[in-house]
Amino acid sequence: MPGLAAISLDLDGLPHYAALHGLSPEVVSAEARGLVHRVAVPRFAELVEGAGGRGTLFVIGGEVDAGARPPLEDVLRRGHELASHSFGHDYALSRAPASDIDRDLARAQEVLLSLGAPAPLGFRAPGYTLSPALLRAVVARGHAYDASIFPAAPYWAAKALTLGWLQVRGRRSAAILDSPRVLLAPRLPYRPDPDRPERRGSAPLLELPMSVTPAARVPFIGTFVVLAPWPFVRAAYARLRGEPFLSLELHALDLLGPEDGLSAELTRAQPDLRLAGATKLARLREVLQWLARDFRLVPLREAAHSLDGTGPGAGG
Repeated sequence: MPGLAAISLDLDGLPHYAALHGLSPEVVSAEARGLVHRVAVPRFAELVEGAGGRGTLFVIGGEVDAGARPPLEDVLRRGHELASHSFGHDYALSRAPASDIDRDLARAQEVLLSLGAPAPLGFRAPGYTLSPALLRAVVARGHAYDASIFPAAPYWAAKALTLGWLQVRGRRSAAILDSPRVLLAPRLPYRPDPDRPERRGSAPLLELPMSVTPAARVPFIGTFVVLAPWPFVRAAYARLRGEPFLSLELHALDLLGPEDGLSAELTRAQPDLRLAGATKLARLREVLQWLARDFRLVPLREAAHSLDGTGPGAGG
Protein backbone atom coordinates (compact mmCIF):
# COMPACT_ATOMS: atom_id res chain seq x y z
CA MET A 1 0.00 0.00 0.00
CA PRO A 2 1.65 3.28 -1.06
CA GLY A 3 1.94 6.16 1.36
CA LEU A 4 0.14 9.46 0.96
CA ALA A 5 1.70 12.60 -0.49
CA ALA A 6 0.11 16.04 -0.33
CA ILE A 7 1.25 19.05 -2.35
CA SER A 8 0.22 22.43 -0.98
CA LEU A 9 0.63 26.05 -2.09
CA ASP A 10 0.86 29.03 0.26
CA LEU A 11 -0.61 32.09 -1.47
CA ASP A 12 1.58 34.70 0.24
CA GLY A 13 1.29 37.98 -1.65
CA LEU A 14 4.45 39.61 -3.00
CA PRO A 15 4.26 42.57 -0.55
CA HIS A 16 4.82 40.07 2.28
CA TYR A 17 8.19 39.18 0.78
CA ALA A 18 9.09 42.85 0.53
CA ALA A 19 8.25 43.20 4.22
CA LEU A 20 10.40 40.17 5.09
CA HIS A 21 13.39 41.92 3.52
CA GLY A 22 12.64 45.24 5.18
CA LEU A 23 11.52 46.78 1.87
CA SER A 24 8.53 49.01 1.30
CA PRO A 25 5.47 47.21 -0.10
CA GLU A 26 5.47 49.89 -2.78
CA VAL A 27 8.30 48.08 -4.59
CA VAL A 28 5.58 45.66 -5.78
CA SER A 29 3.46 47.25 -8.49
CA ALA A 30 -0.32 46.92 -8.59
CA GLU A 31 0.03 44.67 -11.66
CA ALA A 32 2.56 42.40 -9.94
CA ARG A 33 0.33 42.02 -6.88
CA GLY A 34 -2.12 40.04 -8.99
CA LEU A 35 0.46 37.48 -10.13
CA VAL A 36 -0.07 35.15 -7.17
CA HIS A 37 -3.71 34.43 -7.97
CA ARG A 38 -3.79 35.17 -11.69
CA VAL A 39 -0.66 33.22 -12.67
CA ALA A 40 0.61 31.00 -9.82
CA VAL A 41 -2.77 29.45 -8.94
CA PRO A 42 -3.48 28.07 -12.45
CA ARG A 43 0.13 26.91 -12.79
CA PHE A 44 -0.13 25.01 -9.51
CA ALA A 45 -3.35 23.30 -10.58
CA GLU A 46 -1.87 22.27 -13.92
CA LEU A 47 1.32 21.04 -12.24
CA VAL A 48 -0.48 18.81 -9.73
CA GLU A 49 -3.07 17.59 -12.18
CA GLY A 50 -0.26 16.71 -14.59
CA ALA A 51 0.97 14.25 -11.96
CA GLY A 52 -2.52 12.80 -11.58
CA GLY A 53 -3.38 14.42 -8.25
CA ARG A 54 -5.13 17.32 -6.57
CA GLY A 55 -3.57 19.75 -4.12
CA THR A 56 -4.30 22.19 -1.31
CA LEU A 57 -4.10 25.98 -1.60
CA PHE A 58 -3.69 28.00 1.61
CA VAL A 59 -5.58 31.24 1.05
CA ILE A 60 -5.03 34.57 2.83
CA GLY A 61 -8.58 35.83 3.27
CA GLY A 62 -7.71 39.51 3.22
CA GLU A 63 -6.06 39.18 -0.20
CA VAL A 64 -9.05 37.66 -1.98
CA ASP A 65 -10.24 40.53 -4.17
CA ALA A 66 -12.40 40.49 -7.28
CA GLY A 67 -9.46 39.36 -9.41
CA ALA A 68 -8.54 36.49 -7.06
CA ARG A 69 -11.98 34.93 -6.81
CA PRO A 70 -12.29 33.40 -10.34
CA PRO A 71 -9.03 31.39 -10.26
CA LEU A 72 -9.74 30.17 -6.72
CA GLU A 73 -13.28 29.15 -7.58
CA ASP A 74 -11.97 27.41 -10.70
CA VAL A 75 -9.43 25.24 -8.87
CA LEU A 76 -12.07 24.37 -6.29
CA ARG A 77 -14.35 23.12 -9.08
CA ARG A 78 -11.46 21.06 -10.42
CA GLY A 79 -11.17 19.16 -7.13
CA HIS A 80 -8.44 21.07 -5.32
CA GLU A 81 -8.79 22.06 -1.67
CA LEU A 82 -8.93 25.62 -0.33
CA ALA A 83 -7.68 26.03 3.24
CA SER A 84 -6.99 28.91 5.63
CA HIS A 85 -3.71 30.78 5.83
CA SER A 86 -5.38 33.34 8.15
CA PHE A 87 -7.07 36.58 7.11
CA GLY A 88 -4.31 39.16 7.55
CA HIS A 89 -1.20 36.96 7.38
CA ASP A 90 0.23 38.77 10.39
CA TYR A 91 3.51 37.04 11.22
CA ALA A 92 2.88 37.90 14.90
CA LEU A 93 -0.63 36.40 14.94
CA SER A 94 0.57 33.72 17.36
CA ARG A 95 1.39 36.49 19.89
CA ALA A 96 -1.91 38.37 19.56
CA PRO A 97 -4.66 38.40 22.22
CA ALA A 98 -7.04 35.44 21.99
CA SER A 99 -9.94 37.66 20.85
CA ASP A 100 -7.86 39.05 17.95
CA ILE A 101 -6.76 35.57 16.91
CA ASP A 102 -10.33 34.30 16.86
CA ARG A 103 -11.51 37.34 14.88
CA ASP A 104 -8.82 36.77 12.26
CA LEU A 105 -9.61 33.07 11.89
CA ALA A 106 -13.35 33.77 11.68
CA ARG A 107 -12.89 36.33 8.89
CA ALA A 108 -10.65 33.90 6.97
CA GLN A 109 -13.31 31.19 7.29
CA GLU A 110 -16.01 33.55 6.00
CA VAL A 111 -14.01 34.28 2.85
CA LEU A 112 -13.30 30.62 2.14
CA LEU A 113 -16.92 29.60 2.67
CA SER A 114 -18.02 32.40 0.32
CA LEU A 115 -15.78 30.85 -2.36
CA GLY A 116 -17.56 27.52 -1.91
CA ALA A 117 -14.94 25.70 0.17
CA PRO A 118 -16.57 23.03 2.35
CA ALA A 119 -16.15 23.07 6.12
CA PRO A 120 -14.27 22.03 8.16
CA LEU A 121 -11.24 23.82 6.78
CA GLY A 122 -7.54 23.14 7.13
CA PHE A 123 -5.20 25.75 8.61
CA ARG A 124 -1.58 26.86 8.25
CA ALA A 125 -0.18 29.68 10.40
CA PRO A 126 1.57 32.73 8.94
CA GLY A 127 5.30 32.10 9.06
CA TYR A 128 4.52 28.57 10.35
CA THR A 129 4.51 30.03 13.89
CA LEU A 130 2.09 28.47 16.37
CA SER A 131 1.47 29.22 20.03
CA PRO A 132 -0.81 27.62 22.63
CA ALA A 133 -3.33 30.45 22.13
CA LEU A 134 -3.33 30.13 18.34
CA LEU A 135 -3.57 26.34 18.45
CA ARG A 136 -6.48 26.52 20.90
CA ALA A 137 -8.25 28.95 18.56
CA VAL A 138 -7.68 26.62 15.60
CA VAL A 139 -9.24 23.77 17.61
CA ALA A 140 -12.14 25.95 18.82
CA ARG A 141 -12.89 27.04 15.25
CA GLY A 142 -13.34 23.39 14.29
CA HIS A 143 -10.57 23.18 11.71
CA ALA A 144 -10.10 19.78 10.11
CA TYR A 145 -6.34 19.78 10.68
CA ASP A 146 -3.34 22.04 11.19
CA ALA A 147 -0.38 22.06 8.80
CA SER A 148 1.89 24.64 10.46
CA ILE A 149 4.69 22.57 11.96
CA PHE A 150 7.99 22.84 10.09
CA PRO A 151 10.69 21.13 12.19
CA ALA A 152 13.57 22.01 9.85
CA ALA A 153 16.81 22.84 11.65
CA PRO A 154 18.58 24.34 8.57
CA TYR A 155 15.58 26.59 7.87
CA TRP A 156 15.40 27.79 11.49
CA ALA A 157 19.14 28.53 11.57
CA ALA A 158 19.07 30.36 8.22
CA LYS A 159 16.11 32.46 9.35
CA ALA A 160 17.88 33.39 12.58
CA LEU A 161 20.98 34.48 10.66
CA THR A 162 18.94 36.47 8.14
CA LEU A 163 17.01 38.32 10.83
CA GLY A 164 20.25 39.10 12.65
CA TRP A 165 21.89 40.38 9.46
CA LEU A 166 18.93 42.64 8.66
CA GLN A 167 19.08 44.05 12.19
CA VAL A 168 22.78 44.80 11.79
CA ARG A 169 21.98 46.66 8.56
CA GLY A 170 19.28 48.67 10.29
CA ARG A 171 16.39 47.05 8.39
CA ARG A 172 13.38 45.66 10.19
CA SER A 173 11.83 42.42 8.94
CA ALA A 174 8.17 41.59 9.45
CA ALA A 175 9.15 37.99 10.24
CA ILE A 176 9.52 36.57 13.72
CA LEU A 177 11.61 33.61 14.85
CA ASP A 178 9.72 30.65 16.22
CA SER A 179 10.84 28.93 19.42
CA PRO A 180 13.62 26.39 18.80
CA ARG A 181 11.36 23.88 20.56
CA VAL A 182 9.58 23.40 17.22
CA LEU A 183 12.69 21.51 16.07
CA LEU A 184 11.75 18.76 18.53
CA ALA A 185 8.35 18.18 16.92
CA PRO A 186 7.60 14.84 15.26
CA ARG A 187 8.20 14.71 11.51
CA LEU A 188 5.10 12.65 10.77
CA PRO A 189 1.41 13.30 11.56
CA TYR A 190 0.53 13.52 15.25
CA ARG A 191 -1.93 15.12 17.64
CA PRO A 192 -0.42 18.22 19.27
CA ASP A 193 -0.84 19.30 22.87
CA PRO A 194 -2.46 22.78 22.81
CA ASP A 195 -0.18 23.87 25.65
CA ARG A 196 2.96 22.58 23.93
CA PRO A 197 2.39 22.70 20.16
CA GLU A 198 5.62 20.89 19.39
CA ARG A 199 4.65 17.85 21.46
CA ARG A 200 2.27 14.96 21.01
CA GLY A 201 -0.91 15.00 23.01
CA SER A 202 -4.61 14.25 22.85
CA ALA A 203 -6.01 17.38 21.21
CA PRO A 204 -8.95 16.84 18.81
CA LEU A 205 -6.82 17.98 15.90
CA LEU A 206 -4.34 16.27 13.61
CA GLU A 207 -1.04 18.00 12.81
CA LEU A 208 0.34 17.38 9.33
CA PRO A 209 3.97 18.61 9.43
CA MET A 210 5.80 19.79 6.34
CA SER A 211 8.33 17.17 5.35
CA VAL A 212 11.93 17.19 6.50
CA THR A 213 14.45 14.37 6.21
CA PRO A 214 15.29 12.11 9.15
CA ALA A 215 18.25 13.07 11.35
CA ALA A 216 19.50 16.21 9.54
CA ARG A 217 15.92 17.47 9.04
CA VAL A 218 16.63 19.02 5.66
CA PRO A 219 13.42 20.77 4.50
CA PHE A 220 11.87 19.10 1.45
CA ILE A 221 9.90 22.12 0.25
CA GLY A 222 9.54 24.04 -3.00
CA THR A 223 12.40 26.45 -2.30
CA PHE A 224 14.77 23.52 -1.77
CA VAL A 225 13.57 21.76 -4.92
CA VAL A 226 14.06 24.81 -7.16
CA LEU A 227 17.34 26.08 -5.67
CA ALA A 228 19.37 23.15 -4.33
CA PRO A 229 21.88 21.23 -6.49
CA TRP A 230 19.94 18.42 -8.15
CA PRO A 231 21.95 15.57 -6.53
CA PHE A 232 20.95 17.02 -3.12
CA VAL A 233 17.28 17.04 -4.12
CA ARG A 234 17.51 13.41 -5.23
CA ALA A 235 19.30 12.40 -2.03
CA ALA A 236 16.74 14.13 0.19
CA TYR A 237 13.86 12.48 -1.63
CA ALA A 238 15.52 9.08 -1.28
CA ARG A 239 15.34 9.52 2.51
CA LEU A 240 11.60 10.24 2.35
CA ARG A 241 10.23 7.97 -0.37
CA GLY A 242 9.42 5.04 1.92
CA GLU A 243 7.54 7.02 4.55
CA PRO A 244 3.77 6.77 5.12
CA PHE A 245 3.22 10.49 4.55
CA LEU A 246 5.03 13.25 2.66
CA SER A 247 3.95 16.90 2.63
CA LEU A 248 5.55 19.03 -0.09
CA GLU A 249 4.88 22.72 0.58
CA LEU A 250 5.26 25.29 -2.18
CA HIS A 251 4.91 29.05 -2.27
CA ALA A 252 3.52 31.07 -5.14
CA LEU A 253 7.06 32.39 -5.72
CA ASP A 254 8.14 28.85 -6.61
CA LEU A 255 5.94 29.14 -9.71
CA LEU A 256 6.94 32.65 -10.79
CA GLY A 257 10.02 34.07 -12.53
CA PRO A 258 11.40 37.47 -13.49
CA GLU A 259 9.73 37.16 -16.91
CA ASP A 260 6.35 37.42 -15.15
CA GLY A 261 6.93 41.09 -14.34
CA LEU A 262 8.48 41.04 -10.86
CA SER A 263 10.14 44.15 -9.49
CA ALA A 264 13.91 44.50 -9.69
CA GLU A 265 14.18 45.44 -6.01
CA LEU A 266 12.36 42.31 -4.85
CA THR A 267 14.24 40.10 -7.30
CA ARG A 268 17.58 41.34 -5.95
CA ALA A 269 16.50 40.55 -2.38
CA GLN A 270 14.91 37.15 -3.07
CA PRO A 271 17.35 34.71 -4.77
CA ASP A 272 14.75 32.27 -6.05
CA LEU A 273 13.04 35.05 -8.00
CA ARG A 274 16.10 35.30 -10.25
CA LEU A 275 15.39 31.86 -11.70
CA ALA A 276 13.21 31.59 -14.80
CA GLY A 277 9.74 30.30 -14.06
CA ALA A 278 10.18 27.58 -16.71
CA THR A 279 13.27 26.27 -14.88
CA LYS A 280 11.40 26.05 -11.60
CA LEU A 281 8.40 24.36 -13.16
CA ALA A 282 10.60 21.76 -14.87
CA ARG A 283 12.21 20.83 -11.55
CA LEU A 284 8.89 20.71 -9.71
CA ARG A 285 7.31 18.66 -12.49
CA GLU A 286 10.02 16.01 -12.19
CA VAL A 287 9.69 15.81 -8.40
CA LEU A 288 5.93 15.44 -8.68
CA GLN A 289 6.46 12.54 -11.08
CA TRP A 290 8.58 10.87 -8.38
CA LEU A 291 5.77 11.42 -5.90
CA ALA A 292 3.15 10.06 -8.28
CA ARG A 293 5.28 6.95 -8.75
CA ASP A 294 5.84 6.25 -5.05
CA PHE A 295 2.79 7.75 -3.29
CA ARG A 296 -0.91 8.36 -3.70
CA LEU A 297 -1.36 12.11 -4.32
CA VAL A 298 -4.19 13.61 -2.26
CA PRO A 299 -5.16 17.01 -0.82
CA LEU A 300 -4.22 17.55 2.83
CA ARG A 301 -7.87 17.28 3.85
CA GLU A 302 -8.07 13.75 2.44
CA ALA A 303 -4.71 12.85 4.00
CA ALA A 304 -5.95 14.02 7.41
CA HIS A 305 -9.10 11.94 7.06
CA SER A 306 -7.15 8.84 6.01
CA LEU A 307 -4.49 9.20 8.70
CA ASP A 308 -6.80 10.23 11.53
CA GLY A 309 -7.22 6.73 12.89
CA THR A 310 -3.59 5.68 12.64
CA GLY A 311 -2.37 7.30 15.86
CA PRO A 312 0.57 9.67 16.31
CA GLY A 313 3.35 9.67 13.79
CA ALA A 314 6.88 8.69 14.66
CA GLY A 315 9.49 11.19 15.62
CA GLY A 316 12.86 11.44 13.96
